[in-house]
Amino acid sequence: MRTLLILFILINLDQGYCTETRDQVLSITPKTQEQVDIVRNVSTQYMTTLWQPVSHQYIKEEMQVHLFVPVNSSEAVKDLLQKHAITHEVLLANANELIEMQTKKDSTHPRSSSTFYDNYHSLEDIYDWINMTSQENPTMIRAILIGSSYEKQPLYILKLSVNNRPNKKAIWIDCGIHAREWISPAFCLWFVHYSLSFYKHNQDITNILDNMDVYVLPVMNPDGYQYTWTTNRMWRKNRSVSRSSTCVGVDLNRNFDANWCTEGASHEPCTEIYCGAFPESEPESQAVANFLRSHKDTVQLYLSIHSYSQMLLFPYSCTLDEAENHKDLLEMAQEAAQKIRRYYRNNYKYGAGARTIYLAPGGSDDWAYNLGIKYSFTFELQDRGNYGFLLPPSHISKACNEALTAVKTIALKVIEKTQAPTDSPQTA
Repeated sequence: MRTLLILFILINLDQGYCTETRDQVLSITPKTQEQVDIVRNVSTQYMTTLWQPVSHQYIKEEMQVHLFVPVNSSEAVKDLLQKHAITHEVLLANANELIEMQTKKDSTHPRSSSTFYDNYHSLEDIYDWINMTSQENPTMIRAILIGSSYEKQPLYILKLSVNNRPNKKAIWIDCGIHAREWISPAFCLWFVHYSLSFYKHNQDITNILDNMDVYVLPVMNPDGYQYTWTTNRMWRKNRSVSRSSTCVGVDLNRNFDANWCTEGASHEPCTEIYCGAFPESEPESQAVANFLRSHKDTVQLYLSIHSYSQMLLFPYSCTLDEAENHKDLLEMAQEAAQKIRRYYRNNYKYGAGARTIYLAPGGSDDWAYNLGIKYSFTFELQDRGNYGFLLPPSHISKACNEALTAVKTIALKVIEKTQAPTDSPQTA
């Protein structure tokens, strides 16, 4: 009898009958306004997490909505969608397995491991990496403490600098502003490693580093990032406690002073796009803003790394108005997207944020642009939705190489447009 029972369980597992016992991601497409209202309610009334779009207010007819549905909500959500004939399919049937795969420890030491940069790393491991990388490369890298998070985690940037040329300009790259976007900090680590490995061996990175210093902030939201490793993989915001609500966290990319908390952000602390009590209310955004304010005459290129959806965006996101140098920004993004398509056969959309996705005020890229950093971009890395925030480690290499292609393309253009020919080597 026991043998028959085991055989029955194995057959059911093999045929996929147990997928209902797992957390899933559904792709839902409402066709009418009534269906839009139902999907909005599902995303707010049930224990689910919207992946795409980030807030229920953005959901509209014919939009593909990606919804993370924990196992305890699965039956109710699917029954409601079926009852109202709302088109949906299972995008990811095995979210739990993907999370387990992402959090596996690489047992080899970073210094001896060729796979270190093909894995995701906990906050503790990233801090260890920052210390080790700066200690082992003292002539090229310096760790700078720019502040601390709400929970008093240090905010370190790494300054990559290969010479002491006077009046040298700089690039800023921040990663991990949204906690669940793990491919973002992975790219910051990848970029530093690539720069160290290929300076003087790759013409593009050599030209960039000879002409510009690079400030890299590997994890802008350390509290949220740590929380995604310990408690809730889907967490987006920081972990600050609101005086007016039991809900925790502010969306750091709605907390900068660029049309702060207008359409596309929320004053409600329980939403994913809560803008905070006031601009720069959060210690993380304030630390970044203070550093950039004190270096605004030096930093010429601002890059913020996000995921997912494969887009190269530039100001404005906080308004439908065009940036003053819209044409230049569009040409740079277009060239970067063309190179990614040529080298990696992957398509990236590009354009001004508000017109390419939706209005999103209070963003760091718009704020940096208004500060005077006229080349300001947000990259949305892989993928287009098959894995979303749960991009498997096997995809890290390609995603980072695509982003690296865009960084190099745009940085070389900025050097070409802003620096006199005698200042720099040929970039052809």
